Amino acid sequence: MPNLKDIRNRIQSVKNTQQITRAMKMVSAAKLRRAQNNITNLRPYAKQMLDVIAHVAATQRIEHPLLAENHEPKRVLLVVLTSDRGLAGGFNNNINRFAYKFYQENKEKYPQLDFLFIGRKGADFFRNRKISGIDNIQNLAREICFTMASGVAGRLIESFTSGGYDSVFLIYNEFKSAIAQVVTCEQLLPVDLSKLETPAENKPGFSKDLIFEPAPELIMDDLLRRHFSVQVYRAMCESVAAEHGARMAAMENATKNAGEMIRSMTLTYNKLRQASITTELIEITSGAEALKG
Repeated sequence: MPNLKDIRNRIQSVKNTQQITRAMKMVSAAKLRRAQNNITNLRPYAKQMLDVIAHVAATQRIEHPLLAENHEPKRVLLVVLTSDRGLAGGFNNNINRFAYKFYQENKEKYPQLDFLFIGRKGADFFRNRKISGIDNIQNLAREICFTMASGVAGRLIESFTSGGYDSVFLIYNEFKSAIAQVVTCEQLLPVDLSKLETPAENKPGFSKDLIFEPAPELIMDDLLRRHFSVQVYRAMCESVAAEHGARMAAMENATKNAGEMIRSMTLTYNKLRQASITTELIEITSGAEALKG
């Protein structure tokens, strides 16, 4: 059984840990507020851009390589978006397990299934299973910006249009709330216009008799490339916001658990201290009675 000094040191150690977890929760809460505002402002823009692309494609009957459907892809690239740091509950583990299940179920279906990792945790998870990716992009939470997303998007478009891959999928955590994230598998390329709730040609307020300057094909190419960069940037912002929410919830639970441990150990400490005092009193009383006798 531990002595009083050991329990006292243990209580102080847990209190120090509780202070750290409480501070990390406050930091994550502040970062989450900014990330949540960012993603809330970005979602309508991303959705509206897809609507415009669908309108132009439907009314002008434009074909583009990024819109070409391939019902039997052979070469598939899977982009796994995780974080560089842990201490975020099941944030990274949920993505890694989902991606590994996707790999197990489709490795026979697709002759070529490659990985691109954004975030250190995903790369480490698959490296332990002898699976390496074509690249690993890190420092997402610190360096996230539209320029970075555009660079990643341009690389993916180049790999797709050059014939390196027939489809590109992205697995990431979609931000729902501070305590809820949903693992999402989204087809990035080719761009899927079927996600629109209403077909573009059936939507009111968009005339087919429009004159485009420059040509509709050039406008479509610029819109698609910009849209793809925005979608990659949106997914990164979703992941960062979800990471901060998961870390805030995890640190809150850790703080509560530390408090429970402190209360439990304090109770044990008081019991042992009282037992020690009682034992000393009994020894003193017994010694006094022995001297009288």
